[in-house]
Amino acid sequence: MGVDDLPMDDKAKRMRDLLSSFYSPDPSISPDSDSPSSRPQQITLDDINSTSFDPDHYMNFLVEKSNLEGLLQRHVEMAAEIKNLDTDLQMLVYENYNKFISATDTIKRMKTNIVGMESNMEGLLEKIMSVQSRSDGVNTSLFEKREHIEKLHRTYNLLRKVQFIFDLPVRLGKCIKSEAYADAVRFYIGAMPIFKAYGDSSFQDCKQASEEAMAIIIKNLQGKLFSDSESIQARAEAAVLLKQLDFPVESLKARLLEKLAQSLADLQLKTKELSNASVDSKDSSKEESIPCSEPASAHEASVREFAEALRAYCVIFPDSENQLVKLAQDLVTKHFETTGEYVKERICSAELLHVLRVIWKDVLLMDEVLHEAALPDYSLEAAKVAVKQYVASKFSHLLHDISDALTKVHVRQKDGGKDYSLQVVLETSKKAVLQGSMDVLLDFRQILEDNLELLVNLKDLIIDLVQEGFQDFFRALDDHFLLLSGRNISPSQDQGLTEGTQGDKAFAGLVLVLAQLSVFIEQTAIPRITEEIAASFSGGGVRGYENGPAFVPGEICRIFRSAGEKFLNLYIKMRTQRISLLLKKRFTTPNWIKHKEPREVHMFVDLFLQELGAIGREVKQILPQGLRRHRRNDSNGSTASSRSNPLREEKLTQSNTQRARSQLLETHLAKLFKQKVEIFTKVEYTQESVVSTIVKLSLKSLQEFARLQTFNRSGFQQIQLDIQFLRTPLKETVEDEAAVDFLLDEVIVGASERCLDPIPLEPPILDKLIQAKLAKTRDQIPSAS
Repeated sequence: MGVDDLPMDDKAKRMRDLLSSFYSPDPSISPDSDSPSSRPQQITLDDINSTSFDPDHYMNFLVEKSNLEGLLQRHVEMAAEIKNLDTDLQMLVYENYNKFISATDTIKRMKTNIVGMESNMEGLLEKIMSVQSRSDGVNTSLFEKREHIEKLHRTYNLLRKVQFIFDLPVRLGKCIKSEAYADAVRFYIGAMPIFKAYGDSSFQDCKQASEEAMAIIIKNLQGKLFSDSESIQARAEAAVLLKQLDFPVESLKARLLEKLAQSLADLQLKTKELSNASVDSKDSSKEESIPCSEPASAHEASVREFAEALRAYCVIFPDSENQLVKLAQDLVTKHFETTGEYVKERICSAELLHVLRVIWKDVLLMDEVLHEAALPDYSLEAAKVAVKQYVASKFSHLLHDISDALTKVHVRQKDGGKDYSLQVVLETSKKAVLQGSMDVLLDFRQILEDNLELLVNLKDLIIDLVQEGFQDFFRALDDHFLLLSGRNISPSQDQGLTEGTQGDKAFAGLVLVLAQLSVFIEQTAIPRITEEIAASFSGGGVRGYENGPAFVPGEICRIFRSAGEKFLNLYIKMRTQRISLLLKKRFTTPNWIKHKEPREVHMFVDLFLQELGAIGREVKQILPQGLRRHRRNDSNGSTASSRSNPLREEKLTQSNTQRARSQLLETHLAKLFKQKVEIFTKVEYTQESVVSTIVKLSLKSLQEFARLQTFNRSGFQQIQLDIQFLRTPLKETVEDEAAVDFLLDEVIVGASERCLDPIPLEPPILDKLIQAKLAKTRDQIPSAS
């Protein structure tokens, strides 16, 4: 059996035991002696590795327990183990031998390197001892001279101090003349220890003269301290010098702080100068870089002077920190109050950013000397208010621009112009809404992308303000549209809207413009603004997610969709009321019982068609052209005229009243079997739909007015003539010819029901009167042109 046939665990265990027994300090200790499974009395196959191994006893045990084959197998195993042990022992010897050889080589190299070191060290020691002996000799020979020189130097310094004391009054006098009070105070404070020690004896005269000069200096410093012509920094330096002289400046603290507070008025922001400077610097930056503008540099110098005064007062009055903090915060507050008034004007983002940079620079200057005021945090809260005011101001100006574009109709009318273009007003208003909103977003984006530290912390707030601002702006715009449309006026004023003046035409046209502009906002402006907000103003979250999104385009679209429908219906209502007033005058003015035979078409027909023409011109400027969906169908028989219906003509030409009454009964029966005609449908944003709706409502009013009167035969025939003349121009105007035919027939039927003798005109006479009216109209057109 080979060595590789043994299990790896047994081989590793034997190697470990072999090494343990080789390096064990006590050979009598077996590696397994502590094992609970070891039994000294019990003989196992592993006992052959113990120190108390008995070969005879082991052989007897094997002979008794094993047969011949077992003994041979055990012999082979033991021979393999012996061979393995010899190999392992040989490897251990080789490894230790290599280590011994390496250690020997190292010791040899060390001996070789140390051979010449001892002699070198001895030579170095001799040189050191020689240097030390020579140094001691030099020190001994120069000791007396060094002591004499030091004594003379001390004497020289003392004489200089004495000379300084004697010259001090003269020096102070020169400082007074040159107003170098800081040098005078420094000289006097330096001489104070000598005056305290020898001022009553040796230097009495010098002390007295110096005190007289310092009295003058103190008086001058007091005058400088309360002089309005002196700068803040000069007054602060005077206070510092007085305190160095142990002058009781605490009694002057109230007056000094009051002077400092009064100086805040001179530090106010000059927004117009700063804005002009920002514009000039922007223009000049395109050509070359120039230094800071004069207004900004002058303001910065004033604030720096104020900051130095704060620093000095903090040193002079340590207990006045709260008052100084309040002064600094008041200055920041006044800056932002000025900014709040400034943003109410029409300014751009660059001007606002320039003002905020100036304020932030002032804050940093004061924060360096008065860190306890926490001015950056204080200014951050004030900046939030200023940014809110700016955003609100931009939306307010945008609303004003849109209102100006819409009210051009009234302005032109006041100027005396009779012709006004609703299309120009609509296009101008569209541009004001869309382009104005894009310009506002561009301004806000420039503020958002600026790296000013004051605004970096407000980015989320700015995003929320922009989104909330657009939401509130469009709601306010809807309210303003309602105000312009007159939806909140009283009934008496609403009745006045039906009067036939040119101003009312302009007002009705404005309502139509509002309707189409609402559609434009819903379909074009809101999606475009939503894309821009999503691209540049996404995020935010300062207002809290529980409050929902700040800008909800779906809600705005619903608002203006509803507003467009309201304005379109209002326009139809206004125009219909105007025509109804014309029809009312037509039917209430004459005495229909005594009406004469009809000679021509009544002029109310011309007025009615003129109103429809004016309406058509207005809607052509604003609304798109639609398709005429409802065409007349001659086979339906529902709207047959008096000439196209032989049965009706035959009945209407009866010469007696009884036959006429029979015809009315047959007419009612015929209405029951007529095909149903859809008269009033949903109004669409097209020219044909609006004009058709107005015509239908007007004809319905005409029918109601006819039912309120009582006609004789001539009055009924006049109504028949007027209605018959209206058929052709109305069919050319509206898209639903069937409904118009039906309503015109209803007017004739209603008039016949209210007629005492409903005998219509004969067709030849009717055609003759209509042709005469058409010829007269053709003659008037060239003369008018």
